Formats: sequence, C-alpha cells, structure tokens
Amino acid sequence: MRPLIGITIGDPAGIGPEIVVRSLANPDIYQQVRPLIIGSKKIVERALLVTNSQLIVQAVAAPADGTYRPGTVDVLDIDNVQPDAVPFGVISATAGQAAYDYIKTAIALALDKRIDGIATAPIQKEAIHQAGIPYIGHTEMFTGLTDSPKAVTMFHVNKMRIFFLSRHLSLLKACQYVTYENVLPFIENCAAAMKRLGLPNARLAVAALNPHGGEQGLCGDEEMTALAPAVKTAQEKGIRAMGPIPADSIFRLFDIDQCDAVLSLYHDQGHIAAKVHDLARTVSVTVGLPFVRTSVDHGTAFDIAGKGLASSKSMEESIRVTGLYVNLIQANGSDPV
Repeated sequence: MRPLIGITIGDPAGIGPEIVVRSLANPDIYQQVRPLIIGSKKIVERALLVTNSQLIVQAVAAPADGTYRPGTVDVLDIDNVQPDAVPFGVISATAGQAAYDYIKTAIALALDKRIDGIATAPIQKEAIHQAGIPYIGHTEMFTGLTDSPKAVTMFHVNKMRIFFLSRHLSLLKACQYVTYENVLPFIENCAAAMKRLGLPNARLAVAALNPHGGEQGLCGDEEMTALAPAVKTAQEKGIRAMGPIPADSIFRLFDIDQCDAVLSLYHDQGHIAAKVHDLARTVSVTVGLPFVRTSVDHGTAFDIAGKGLASSKSMEESIRVTGLYVNLIQANGSDPV
C-alpha cells in the first residue's frame, strides 16, 4: 500500500498552493504515494487557474475517502478562507491563520494515524505573527503541537543527509557553541534520529570546524578539545561516528559511499553543500516527531506568487522523501518518535 501523505498548502497568498497542484500534475507521484491536499478547496482551484492545470478537484471529508489517482487532486477542504481575502503577495493575519489551520489539521490526522506523513509548503513568518500564533515557524509548530522537544532538522538531497549542530546563531556564537558538552549529545541525537528513520546502523561523519581540521592546533584547537573527544566517546557507546573530517572534503564521502549522514557544525557549512549539490531537490526533514514530516527548503516567494512561475521540483521531492522514510520506518519496524 502506498503511504498516504498529507500535503499542506502553506500560506495561501504565496506560491505554496501553486507548487502543490503542479506537483500533483506529475503522475509519477502517484506511483509512490497517495497524496492528500490539506487546505481550502477554493484556494486550490485558484492555484489550478494560475498554473493552467486541467486537474479535477475532488473534495473529501476524510482521508479514507480519496481516490488518489492521476488527473484528480483529493482535497480535505478546510474552507476557512476566501481567495479575495488573501491576495497574492500580501502579508496578512488572515493568510497566517489559514496556514496555521492547515498545519493543525494535518498534525491531528497524523497523530490519529489517518495519514502516514506530512509534506509542507512554505509559510510566511510575519503573517503567522500577525495572526497571533505563538510559534515563530513551521518546525516550532510541529514540535510544540506534538510535544516533541528533542526533534532535530535534517536535510535530505539525493544521497546526502545533513544534520546541523547549530542553525540560527551568528557565526561567532556558532563557533563558540562547538564544545564537547554540546557535540556529544548531538551526535547521540543524530544516531537516534537515523534509527527512527529506519537506518539503525547509519555511519555519521562529523565535520571539522577549522581549516584542514585545525592542523593539530595550528589553525584552531576545537578539533582536539571538543570534536575528536566527542567522536571517541560516541564510538565507545556503539555509535558509528567518525571524524572530525575537514569540511571542504567531508561531503565527498557520500559520493564514495563512506557515510550515511554528516553532522555540520553551523548553518552555512551544511546549507551551502546541500544547495550547491542540488538546490531544487533539497528537502528539510524534521526527525523526532510521532510521524514523518518534510518541507521544501524555500520560502513563499511573494514576488512571483500568482504568476505561474514557481518551480515544483522541491515540493515534488518533499512528497517523495516523505513516502521514502515512511516506507523505511515501516520496513524496519522503527519508532519515529
């Protein structure tokens, strides 16, 4: 049975609805998953006009009611907003609330095991703030609404899986954050995350912080004081960790099948590698929730919303990757939490 994946359409004033319907115009998606749009039927119909699509919209009352066949998009109609109330490219509390409603509905369905996973289109943080929603972004909503404080973010792009020791810190603070006390538990979190995703024997390569891995202290000592000791302790605990490995060569390990995931130490160290490798297919995976959740790694693109210009490649990949990990988890009897 193909996994049943809920797809939230994101901020209705952005490109989310467009890239969702454009993704479902690709019949290959239906070979891998059963896609269910979670959003407003009228917003989806507007997106079909924008993309000049001939797809048929079918409103369903429950996930089990969908037909899930190419040429038809099954929509769990939230019916919470009219298109005129959310013009393209305009930040508003109305759009923010609508996007939040889609997310809450998807989470409730996943917790009730009526869908197998969730792929999310982008939301607009300021719109969420204007609506009075007590979360700064997507990941915070998912971790808060599912009580999953230890969830971590992983990038998936083709063969690459990338974790981030820190993400939204200044470069100075990110470097200061590289301590044994911070690195060791995060290595453990990464190993646990891979096990949850159905990869219990994953090999984790830990990136170095300094040029040439510090050159034995000549270019910095974090490798000697924090990273190598943390890797050694992790190995003693049975984790297949290795490193630290210079950041300018670590990502090549994927090409020669020498690792299953990389722990990058700060935002750009991992983001640059993923996006240079394949920007359009970079997908963000939130690991440690009670279900699989993925997201496109781009924003609402208000500047082109409603113009029919947005690419659906990342959204298509997000849907596929959600199905991939649902299947891995089920095949290995893993617990996603």
